[in-house]
Amino acid sequence: MWKDKIKEIIYMLENSDVNEIEVRFWFKKIKVTKKPPVLNVDSAQLSSESQNIPILVKQESDKQDSESIKDSKEVNLVEIKSPMPGTFYSSPDPDSASFVNIGDNVNAGDTVCIVEAMKIMNEIQVEESGIIEEVLVENSSPVEFGQVLFKLNSSK
Repeated sequence: MWKDKIKEIIYMLENSDVNEIEVRFWFKKIKVTKKPPVLNVDSAQLSSESQNIPILVKQESDKQDSESIKDSKEVNLVEIKSPMPGTFYSSPDPDSASFVNIGDNVNAGDTVCIVEAMKIMNEIQVEESGIIEEVLVENSSPVEFGQVLFKLNSSK
């Protein structure tokens, strides 16, 4: 039975513009991916694109310079990252105030948010004391593993 389902999924993938299909059924997961199509490009387009490359490189180097200046200002900022994928919640329930806001002083061990993963509410606690400088995620939005949630100005 599963072989027939897999064949059907592969057939659907091959005959569509979709590059990836993931199906979950009764605690089983099937993920089928196809390679993106190879585009034929004539040499005239390649030569005109190669002329634009130095301009793009120059713009990127300017961005890197501005980012390095910005990074030097953020030397003391500690990133609080999500330890798991899930849904970010800034408060314990919809009617309550947020755990923390920009400018709030937090101590090591304080809860700063909740990440819901598989219907389990996981409290995320700060490891260092400091002041919340930035909140980088909106309430009720999905987060990835290792995604930066907050930036904390460490008091060390």
